[in-house]
Amino acid sequence: MPAQFDNLGISFLYPENWSLSEEVALAGCRSVTLSSPTGAFWTLSIHPRSANPAGLASAAVEAMRQEYDSLEAEEATETIAGQELTGFDLNFFFLDLTSTACVRTLRAERATYTIFFQAEDRDFAQLRDVFLAVTTSFLQNLRRLSYGEE
Repeated sequence: MPAQFDNLGISFLYPENWSLSEEVALAGCRSVTLSSPTGAFWTLSIHPRSANPAGLASAAVEAMRQEYDSLEAEEATETIAGQELTGFDLNFFFLDLTSTACVRTLRAERATYTIFFQAEDRDFAQLRDVFLAVTTSFLQNLRRLSYGEE
């Protein structure tokens, strides 16, 4: 049975065996991070609506470049739950393991959101479905809230 997060004006379902933490970063940006038992994670950051989605995605890539010399980044766009998200697919080496990460951004009615998820490649294919399910749940609830169906 999935767990539910319902705070910060957002709501989504997630695997009950994943841990959840909330943070407040500089400039008041709030975020929620889900961590899997294997070390993979999914993070949603909430920015002011005026934030530039492309700038947020590029900033995430630059932060990753500072950490991982081997980082490869490819622009990506995908539609999930009827919402177009833009960002990057990232690949890099860490401790002799290859990892994949994705950053996606979306400007919505109430805020601009950044979604970032990452896993070692040996787990990524399986966890990609979980990341997609959590993202879909968030976007469906976001759409519901935007249309006043609270």
